[in-house]
Amino acid sequence: MLMSAFGGLMWLLYTAMLVLAVVAFVMAALAREDAYRAAGKKTKPFWLVILGIAVAVNLLLPMLFLQLAGLVASIVFFVDVRPALRQVGGGGPGRRGGGSSSDGPYGPYNGRR
Repeated sequence: MLMSAFGGLMWLLYTAMLVLAVVAFVMAALAREDAYRAAGKKTKPFWLVILGIAVAVNLLLPMLFLQLAGLVASIVFFVDVRPALRQVGGGGPGRRGGGSSSDGPYGPYNGRR
């Protein structure tokens, strides 16, 4: 009984790591290449290779150590690279546009009106 629950938990963990790596790979692929340079991050091909390896390891080599290395790469992408890409305007789809630099927290700043 305990081994069955442990096996189910490990399968869930492996699946979550795979999904996270695939989502990070897709987001890295959708961002513009010049946004990586503007944000001062590594190049787009670098991140595509790293995250592609993470996806491949999760699919082909179910070894926890390698999968954890891919998890770290995915987390670094989500926590450090993606926010920097979105800040320079190259975050890919899902980015809400329409704002300006003079917008306040409740809408546009209208001066002394």
